[in-house]
Amino acid sequence: MTGNQGGEATVIDLAGWRGPAVDPPATVVRAARRGDHRAFTRLVDLYDDRLRALAFHLLGSREAMDEALQETYLNAYRGLPQFRGEAGVGTWLYRIAYTTCLQRLRRPERLEPTDEERLEALAPPSSDLADDVALRDEVLQALGALTPAQRVAVLLIHRDGFSYAHAAEILDVPVGTVASRVAAARTTLGDRLGRPRSAKEDR
Repeated sequence: MTGNQGGEATVIDLAGWRGPAVDPPATVVRAARRGDHRAFTRLVDLYDDRLRALAFHLLGSREAMDEALQETYLNAYRGLPQFRGEAGVGTWLYRIAYTTCLQRLRRPERLEPTDEERLEALAPPSSDLADDVALRDEVLQALGALTPAQRVAVLLIHRDGFSYAHAAEILDVPVGTVASRVAAARTTLGDRLGRPRSAKEDR
C-alpha cells in the first residue's frame, strides 16, 4: 500500500528542507475512512516520501524501512474508521510510523544498512564526488550516534520543517522534551561533524 509500489524506495535528503506536507482535503479523508482505496492511496502518496525517510533514518536499512512502512499503512488503513480528526491526518500517520519503528528497534534482530543505502540516504552527489560522498557518509554516521528519540526529533524539526509544537504532537511528548532532544542532538552532531564549539559550550 505504499506510494512507491514496483519502484525503488526513495529516501529524502536530510539537508534538503522540505517542510511538512499539506493535509489533504477533508473530503479525501472522509472517503478514505469509508474504505475508498483510491482516497487512501492519495493519503499515502502525500506522505510516503517523508515517512519513508523517517523510517530509514531510524531503522538503518531499506528492507527494514519497507517492512515498517507496509505495517504502518496497514495499521493506518485498519484504523481510519476510528480516526476522529482531533489531530491532522499527517500527524496521525507520522505517529503510527514512529511507533512502528520504535517497536522494530526493540526487536533483537537488526539489519545494518549497506554502503549503497547509506549513500542513497542523503543528497545527490555534487560536482566534487569524492568529497561529497565522504561528507554524506559522515552525516549518516553522526545521525547514527543519536538515540532514536533524538534522531526523530531533529529529523522532524530540521528536515521536515515541523514546529516544536507539531513535533511534540506527533511524538506525544511535551514541547520542552522535544526542545531538549533537539538541543542534545545538535550538540552530538556538532561534535561529530567538527562544528567549532563556543566558550559557553565548553564551560
